[in-house]
Amino acid sequence: MSSKHIAIDARVISSGTGRYVERLLTHLEKIDSKNTYSVLVRKKDERYWKPRNKNFRVVVADFPDYSFAEQLGFAKFLNDLNPDLVHFCMPQQPLLYRGRVVTTVHDLNLLRITSNDMHPVVLRIKQLIFRWLLKKVVARSAYIITPTNYTRDDLLRFKSKPVDKVVVTYEAAEKFDEKPKIVREYKDKDFIMYVGRAEPYKNNRALIEAHQKLLAAYSDLRLVIVGKIDEQRQKDMEWAKKRGYKNIDFAGFKSDGELAWLYQHCRAYVFPSFMEGFGLPPLEAMVYGAPVVSSLKTCLPEVLGDAAVYFDPSSVDEMADKIMEVLSNEPLRKQMIAKGQKQVQMYSWERMAEQTIEVYNKVL
Repeated sequence: MSSKHIAIDARVISSGTGRYVERLLTHLEKIDSKNTYSVLVRKKDERYWKPRNKNFRVVVADFPDYSFAEQLGFAKFLNDLNPDLVHFCMPQQPLLYRGRVVTTVHDLNLLRITSNDMHPVVLRIKQLIFRWLLKKVVARSAYIITPTNYTRDDLLRFKSKPVDKVVVTYEAAEKFDEKPKIVREYKDKDFIMYVGRAEPYKNNRALIEAHQKLLAAYSDLRLVIVGKIDEQRQKDMEWAKKRGYKNIDFAGFKSDGELAWLYQHCRAYVFPSFMEGFGLPPLEAMVYGAPVVSSLKTCLPEVLGDAAVYFDPSSVDEMADKIMEVLSNEPLRKQMIAKGQKQVQMYSWERMAEQTIEVYNKVL
């Protein structure tokens, strides 16, 4: 097959799903020297990912999600760029663009959530728009990529027709490029940790309450919550402060090196989420030898297998009991660490990139 021009919409590269985009690009670059790639990013991310091969170039496409500029301006931008294929790494895309399209749908969480930091009316409107957009995207995409069978099945329940064009490409976890960097405030301290966003469905408050129960047995145990201090997280901080809760550290954003060190030194990594499309942080924690205690909802048992201790995320008591089990039972803790190291070997970013190229080739 002759060389083709592929555009990858990487406008989310510095957001929560950015790890997927960054790893896809990094591994595509290693295995595809034939096709030419335009990597589309926002102005602020122009230097976020630097190509190493001459067949890859970064192009600024600064169009806000779910906007008229995205629908009109981005469509014109893509028509002028004239690629043979566009891979949208999120469902949001200009529906007026008529070229060949592949779309990654990470999850359908927006349709499932009942509350977040938005006004209920705003949330409902956003859900209606997303539902309408997703139907259009599923219909117009040559292939849909999902990160798990759970998301694939969820999408098929949402729209049953596209069975043949939904392809699962598992994400992966590997050691970060940055070496572990000591986070001095936690040196020689016992702590459990969580990494991720603060939306209500992520269930941070239940984790905080479970941690407070653990203080009866482990009075010095800290809970380190890593992630951007946004409006929802500030509400959680005020909520915890009002209740006089102790030993909770809202640590904000951490570099990959700091994150690696925290994973290496935590007593347990806890993932209390009600819904995920893949759930990357617990796998990252396993890479660095942390025992994982996880919610049993949605895709998490599929991804984590028998390498996690599971709890019902709607029960604070059960969450606290399962964390306690891992903290107090050293043989179990060691067993979960060993199982975690084995579990991560099942996943490969390189294989994900190879499977993605297979999808591109089918379309082209």
